[in-house]
Amino acid sequence: MSIQNVRLEVMQFLEKNIDTFVQNYLIPVEKIWQPSDMLPDSRNENFLEEVRELQAYAKELPYDFWVVLVGDTITEEALPTYESWLMDVEGVDQMGGEDGSGNGWAKWIRHWTGEENRHGDLLNKYLYLSGRVNMREVEVTTQYLINDGFDPGTDRDPYKNFVFTSFQELATYVSHNRVAQLAKKHGDHKLSKICKLIAGDEMRHHHAYSEFVERIFQVDPSEMMKAFHYMMKKKITMPANLIRESGGAIGDAFHNFSESAQRIGVYTSMDYVDILNKLIKRWEIDKITNLTDEAEKARDYLMKLPDRMAKLAERMKISDESHVFKWVTPAIVK
Repeated sequence: MSIQNVRLEVMQFLEKNIDTFVQNYLIPVEKIWQPSDMLPDSRNENFLEEVRELQAYAKELPYDFWVVLVGDTITEEALPTYESWLMDVEGVDQMGGEDGSGNGWAKWIRHWTGEENRHGDLLNKYLYLSGRVNMREVEVTTQYLINDGFDPGTDRDPYKNFVFTSFQELATYVSHNRVAQLAKKHGDHKLSKICKLIAGDEMRHHHAYSEFVERIFQVDPSEMMKAFHYMMKKKITMPANLIRESGGAIGDAFHNFSESAQRIGVYTSMDYVDILNKLIKRWEIDKITNLTDEAEKARDYLMKLPDRMAKLAERMKISDESHVFKWVTPAIVK
């Protein structure tokens, strides 16, 4: 049997439990929070007063904080790209099923997308109300990011895709959670709560994709190990790696955005190493048996990789000066 057919068979095997995955890791629409729950209600008489209060707290947040918050928002807003990419993964059938609604994996992706979509909606509305950013420039960058597409290097391989999503969901948890901590430190408890709630969603999603990988390791350990090795050797591509400002080239803003995040400790190269360590521990890579010789070599590489990457991370230099983005200007924000 070909590798592709084996993967398809494994995806069909896991699909039998898709309703359990949805029940365990996603929250019904009627029970989950919505963006409007977290923001001033425009129907209320005190709406403008609440907006002024929101803006007063926003003035206390530093420049790099705003760069990171904008970058996080744009990344969340590029959700159409992520959904279309996952819908093309081997084993996902958008039109399967008697009612034409797709197979179980299509159901998972649609429900996951529904939850993720709230993040961009909430952050976008907060940025608009804050009065601290140039919303048109933010919107231009978001449209560019969707137009330019995204290639995580996974092809249509579900094994590689689940490694990517396991890693990336945990990375977004780290970023949103750190932003929440910084907002609280500067006295903005409402923004802190917003980012904390988003971080909570990301952690739930991380646990879901990590369980998918765990189950694949149980039935196809060698190929899953090789897929994990492949993704970590090529390095995980951040969803915003092609981000650009108006008039800029593809990807020209990512380096500066990344430096802002590292400068204020929202997401650093050491966090990348820490996430890798967490995945190795979560999947008990050192204990997996019945591996082929090639998969054993892949495991050896993975076990040594965190220490190697940590040494490289320690030598990285970050500029002390903030890049002036069109999204946010020093004249507007402290």
